[in-house]
Amino acid sequence: MAKNLVIVESPAKAKTISRFLGKDFKVLASMGHVRDLPKSKMGIDVKNDFDPTYIISADKKRVVKDLIDAYKKANELWIATDEDREGEAIGWHLVHVLKAEKGKAPIHRIVFHEITERAIKESIKNPRKIDMLLVHAQQARRVLDRLVGYELSPLLWKKVRYGLSAGRVQSVAVRLIVDREREILAFKPEEYWQIFGMFEKKDKKIFEAELQTYQEKKLIISNESESKKILKVLEGADYKVVKVEQKDITKTPPPPFITSTLQQEASRKLNFSVKKTMMLAQQLYEGIDIGGGETGLITYMRTDSTHLADFALDEAKEVIRKEFGEKYVFSTHRHYKGVKGAQEAHEAIRPVDFKLHPDYVKKFLDRDLSRLYELIWKRAISCQMKDAILDRVSADIESFKNKKSLEYAFRATGQTVKFAGFMEVYMEGKDHGEDDSMDGEKLLPPLSENENVDLEKIIPSQHFTKPPARYTEASLVKKLESEGIGRPSTYAPTISTVISRGYVEKEAKALKPTDLGMVVTDVLVENFSDIVDYQFTAEMEDKLDKVEEGKQEWVPMIREFYEPFHKNIQVKEKTLKKADIVNEESKEICEKCGSKMVIKLGRFGKFLSCGNYPECKNAKPLEGAVGLAPAISKEKAEELKKYEKKFEGKKCEKCGGDMEVKTGRYGPFLGCSNYPKCKNIMSIVVFSGVKCPKCGEHSLGGQLVERHTKKGGRVFWGCNKFPKCKFATWDKPVEIDKKTGKLKVQNKEGETVFYEPKERKG
Repeated sequence: MAKNLVIVESPAKAKTISRFLGKDFKVLASMGHVRDLPKSKMGIDVKNDFDPTYIISADKKRVVKDLIDAYKKANELWIATDEDREGEAIGWHLVHVLKAEKGKAPIHRIVFHEITERAIKESIKNPRKIDMLLVHAQQARRVLDRLVGYELSPLLWKKVRYGLSAGRVQSVAVRLIVDREREILAFKPEEYWQIFGMFEKKDKKIFEAELQTYQEKKLIISNESESKKILKVLEGADYKVVKVEQKDITKTPPPPFITSTLQQEASRKLNFSVKKTMMLAQQLYEGIDIGGGETGLITYMRTDSTHLADFALDEAKEVIRKEFGEKYVFSTHRHYKGVKGAQEAHEAIRPVDFKLHPDYVKKFLDRDLSRLYELIWKRAISCQMKDAILDRVSADIESFKNKKSLEYAFRATGQTVKFAGFMEVYMEGKDHGEDDSMDGEKLLPPLSENENVDLEKIIPSQHFTKPPARYTEASLVKKLESEGIGRPSTYAPTISTVISRGYVEKEAKALKPTDLGMVVTDVLVENFSDIVDYQFTAEMEDKLDKVEEGKQEWVPMIREFYEPFHKNIQVKEKTLKKADIVNEESKEICEKCGSKMVIKLGRFGKFLSCGNYPECKNAKPLEGAVGLAPAISKEKAEELKKYEKKFEGKKCEKCGGDMEVKTGRYGPFLGCSNYPKCKNIMSIVVFSGVKCPKCGEHSLGGQLVERHTKKGGRVFWGCNKFPKCKFATWDKPVEIDKKTGKLKVQNKEGETVFYEPKERKG
């Protein structure tokens, strides 16, 4: 019988830790939180210091029973949950569920940054008690988010649409995306011109330079007319190199990954969603069998610290020396300044063993795990390598006519890598829209002052200023972090939530607000400004940090927020009117009855509806596609136009009228133009072009087609041979992989992944 019971969160973590402890230790998993606030009600006593009511959910009762049985047989209890607030709270809940504070077995709390034999045994030697400050901070966040969600969400149900949700961090994230979209919509492109010259030296070497200054001031060319005037002045001019500057530029490696920077780089370089990055990082942390049993490959992935342990730095230098040579080893340990409020006792994300080269572990990992491990290894190893040195050259070429200066000057720039340093291993990625010039400048031939050069060709080019880019998951995480909104552990669930709730949709990698997201944001900004105020939300995060530091009591903090918030909820219950929110005036006139059309918010977005409803039931999408329809995206409108062309001239077999393409809650269909006198309709089958993975290999096999659920009209894809073949998937089919024969689908995050069948419960 094991004398010691060790409890962790997951079976994978339990399996790895079991390898490092002897037969006297039994390691079990709690499967996350063993108790939480109830889903059916708020579960917080607002009149009694916001006392939360925690329950053990039905799916955790068996887990709890097994833990209690094991605890009764143990002499000592070891809480080995994660080292952050959430992990500390899980440990505290476990102690209460087991009633361990009243039991015979001593309670030990152990934490570790990595799941290796060294780290686990060291933690056993240095146990501590449950940190109640961390527990209070987690509980304060949970209570705060529950109060906002359970009071604000029902108001949105009544005033906008049933089933909506609001959240302290998620609503601010949506506002950021909405505000950016409105910047894009309001943006007015401005014309500007650039003039480039191709110059030739006496040795026939060619180089490019841009016209940049006039009378030593930056030259701005606004239109073609101005461009032509300048070209006329420069016609027949002579050119001389009047100034050459050459200097070394030192480039320092970026710090090792923290949670947010890992999420950003994995998005930029690997095209991973934030959610996928955290899921894979969790696997690398909890343990992978690389020959000889499971072991953790990276340190804990939820961290805001850039600190690295001295032994890890020593190990990194040893690997750099062996792999790249002494000249690449940084002279001392390189340390980075952490972000405000970072837990410096923690470590950055690094490999647990730098000697585990990505090429070696690759054979034990699937492709995505391998790519993420390689990214982490390279980032961590590069931060202890020498700076890169770039040789940057710039030259000014002035224009002359009859030996008199025209005062127009071109500038040529270029750079070469003098010493690669850390760039031999790693270069940080850039977000869409960021300046990438540092990495892509051209080489210049040797140039000297007072050297004459010939203008071979002059090239004017027209441009227009561009609006700011939409946020990607990477740039949104970067923005949330810079504003102090949320914390590393919240970014992944926040982004997943706003997409799944229908407030935001992904177009390629870009995050675009839906009509619903914009309407809900407007309601919150106008009526609950604090909830979606960037500074207010950041200040709440600071207060939660102060609770963790013991500088703030959590109950007074919650009370200070809740009392005015609750009063405002009560006021808005009476004053807000649904019709004012979901309806807008429009200038459109109903072509059927002559009444003014109204812009309404429907299940699928905004659409035009006759103001004389229900007498006149005319409705159409804002984009102008034909039919009785809720609003449609531009992509859907284009799809409907294709159908219109395809079915042009088709007659109703019942009355001879024209059949029109329309769209309803279940997608596009054909309806008689003589409706309501003739109510004939025909379905339109949307084929995916992908064979059914279950029966499609047969000569009479099926193809996957778009279908809609009877309840709610939710889109799914099913075999067109139904009911003979009942294959179906929620994710959009992409192709049948030629190598494996497996179906590839596009998931909610917009990623192409292999289809995984979901097991039915019960």
